[in-house]
Amino acid sequence: MESQTMMLRDLPHEERPRERMMHYGAEALSQAELLAILLRTGTRRESAIVVAQRLLGEAGGIRGLADLTIEELTNIKGIGPAKAVQLKAGIELGRRMANSRLTLPVIIRSPHDAAEIVTEQLRYLQKEHFICLFLNTKNHVIAQETLSIGSLNASIVHPREVFRAAMKCSSAAIICAHNHPSGDPTPSPEDIAITSRLIQAGEIVGIDVLDHLIIGDSTFVSLKEKGYM
Repeated sequence: MESQTMMLRDLPHEERPRERMMHYGAEALSQAELLAILLRTGTRRESAIVVAQRLLGEAGGIRGLADLTIEELTNIKGIGPAKAVQLKAGIELGRRMANSRLTLPVIIRSPHDAAEIVTEQLRYLQKEHFICLFLNTKNHVIAQETLSIGSLNASIVHPREVFRAAMKCSSAAIICAHNHPSGDPTPSPEDIAITSRLIQAGEIVGIDVLDHLIIGDSTFVSLKEKGYM
């Protein structure tokens, strides 16, 4: 039986994603329409929008796309290696744009300042990413590094790796941050225990641990403000 799916070429000119974007701006487009522009083409039976809608469904929404590998993307019908690379490039550009403010002289004066740097990078991820911001003596951010990806525990986030990275860039202090994929930034016992270990190690090597931020969905918790450090 022939598919009844309407192809993009069958849509009125003004309803096609590229034309809508040119006329109304990117913010007017749905997530599927934006993905369809990146995909450019669909399959013989499905339009690019239908492929994009199915991609969003199989990824569990726009958040899930960030964690899919190229191999996982190519396992989705209608996504070949070229389309998978285009999607990963678009996602990576978004991440780098969120991080581009670090090229400016950023000064950390409060937990909110640090959260502004890392929230957009972390809030959509489906795995826990542990990030460190490295500061100089004037609390300028001089570097940033992701030190672990996965479930946060003592074996994954080791003080040795954290302070090795800090010493490599001659950091005077660090701020740690990680996300809770559930969206709830409430500190877990493991979060508190790891923070305590990092503070103790920092005292030995002479590098201050200023804070540990837990990033949720549009919100965060500072362990410093909560009195855990």
